[in-house]
Amino acid sequence: MTDFERYASPLATRYASPAMQRLFSPRTRIGLWRHLWIALAESQREVGIAIPEAAIAEMQARAEDIDFARAEEYEARFRHDVMAHVHAFGDVAPAARPFIHLGATSAFVTDNADLLIVREALRLVEARLGAALRALRAFAARYRAMPTLAYTHFQPAQLTTVGKRTALWMHGFVADLEEVAHRLGTLSFLGCKGTTGTQASFLDLLNGDHARVRRLDQLVAEKLGFERVVPVSGQTYPRKTDAQVLSALAGVAQSAAKLAADLRLLQHLGEILEPFGAEQIGSSAMAYKRNPMRAERITSLARFVMHLPANGEETAAQQWLERTLDDSANRRLVLPESFLAVDAILVLVADVASGLEVRDAVVRRHVLTELPFMATERCLMLGVKAGGDRQALHEVIRRHSMEVARAVAEDGAPNDLLQRLAADPAFRAAPIADVARDLDPGHFVGRAPEQVDEFLRDVVDPLLARLPGAPPAEVRV
Repeated sequence: MTDFERYASPLATRYASPAMQRLFSPRTRIGLWRHLWIALAESQREVGIAIPEAAIAEMQARAEDIDFARAEEYEARFRHDVMAHVHAFGDVAPAARPFIHLGATSAFVTDNADLLIVREALRLVEARLGAALRALRAFAARYRAMPTLAYTHFQPAQLTTVGKRTALWMHGFVADLEEVAHRLGTLSFLGCKGTTGTQASFLDLLNGDHARVRRLDQLVAEKLGFERVVPVSGQTYPRKTDAQVLSALAGVAQSAAKLAADLRLLQHLGEILEPFGAEQIGSSAMAYKRNPMRAERITSLARFVMHLPANGEETAAQQWLERTLDDSANRRLVLPESFLAVDAILVLVADVASGLEVRDAVVRRHVLTELPFMATERCLMLGVKAGGDRQALHEVIRRHSMEVARAVAEDGAPNDLLQRLAADPAFRAAPIADVARDLDPGHFVGRAPEQVDEFLRDVVDPLLARLPGAPPAEVRV
């Protein structure tokens, strides 16, 4: 079959970055198997098992010499992928053949390698979250005080600022970053647990010396950069770990989907537009269109990710006793696809956030159209201070507001709400004319600019300061 006759995941061919794809590639996975076998042999030698130094040296020298075709031949014979690679490694490191995989079960390489890959994938997600937050931070700071119409129920409400709305998007990603950091900080290595988790084979190899078995477990973990080791397990590491990781990734998808949905609404309103390439085509038929296709892609990928955690939860719940294999095929699909999709989402978020276009005139026009309605809350306070009944004044405002809204929408009439209130006997003692003269939108945004400043200074900046630099960002328009 040619490449064009074989199904390939769009996450690999269209969306995810090369960096994330490499983490889940066969070469990375099998390379980690070999490094695990080397770490096991080194550690076994250190605790007193008679493994020749020359055998370990040969394994180290030939670790990257992976003959995938030869391994496939072995797997066709043995119907066992781990044993196929044990034999393939033994072919290029014959002095080590008797010692490769000594005392181990398949989960020693498959599960520990998966944990190594998940750890690196979480680190990449963490870095991508940082890149997205940095891009959003710059946007929030730039527009911290720009008044914009806020919506509840997607109906005009009071004013906020463009920067404050951006801070709402950022708040979700901050929570995600903290959750990913927690997952990284608590991720535990399986280590050397044996066929049912009792370490019986290693106890036999070490002549019943429990202390040396414990030391072997810790040594292998240390060589692979893990401080924590699963204290008790069956043959595999607890599948609850996968469920927790998938939940964290779904959280990232939720935050991205919220941002993308808001951007799609704002682009419909003509207020904020996602980036658009100089030669980008929005529609094959309607050449004038500028569709929010990147935000729509974020929405689409996020929907996919948010539905994957149930697989991890079901798998964790259905692991019979010490081991069952109904997790294998599911995990081969769900873990890579979740990470690849979240990687694609975050690359898009950073790309979009770095190139958002704010149409100031449109934003201001929408603000000014609704500003008299926004000012009625101030009118209500002034009316009460002048001796009026709060409930009665509220009804007067409600009645005039409904009449003006209909006239503006249906007849194209000017918004004369404040003039109507000033002429109403209920507000005779209140200085409503002063409100009408002071319709500066900046006076109606409350503490939004200060909230942005405080959020960036107290929450976002300390978090970003602890992160590494930005990862490679590849985005397909």
